[in-house]
Amino acid sequence: MSDKSEVTVHPEVALRELARADLPLINRWRNDPSLVAMLGGSFRHVCMAVDEKWYEHYLANRAGNVRLAITLADGTTVGAVYLVAIDWLHRDAEFAIWIGAAAARGIRVGEAATRLMLDHAFADLNLHRVHLSVLAHNERAIRLYRKVGFVDEGVQRRAVYKGGEYRDLNLMAMLRDEYRPVVEASRGPPCP
Repeated sequence: MSDKSEVTVHPEVALRELARADLPLINRWRNDPSLVAMLGGSFRHVCMAVDEKWYEHYLANRAGNVRLAITLADGTTVGAVYLVAIDWLHRDAEFAIWIGAAAARGIRVGEAATRLMLDHAFADLNLHRVHLSVLAHNERAIRLYRKVGFVDEGVQRRAVYKGGEYRDLNLMAMLRDEYRPVVEASRGPPCP
């Protein structure tokens, strides 16, 4: 662990495992082209049956994936944060986040959720490295990732086709010894 001072998180943000009841909201976000435009994947129309199969696949493969809902103090789900493709030998995982509720953007909810997930990754799961890829033009996300301690590792040039053109992906990562732990991390309620 680093000797850097610990940080606090947004007091109203908590994480909990995604539940089947979250699927209608997740499905609505996946079908929002403006939201998907800032994520690495391409926009596709996703029917509820596909998301139900996706959720079943997640449940069957939980050992290699952590998918958590981002909630506010009143219980409202506003986004999701993931650690996927966990490699238990190398103690590495890929990080992803999305704030689906427009009202929750720009008020540090994403920062709090990112810090809580990193706390979970390093303190609970004992991971050594967490990495991510982000669209090079998503400056807001890149600022957030740098703020919480992710380090630039490179660029995949013209790696993603979005909005009618090829876009660069920035690669970033954080190592366990670069991590600044969260003080009084808010834990969400158990899965409903």
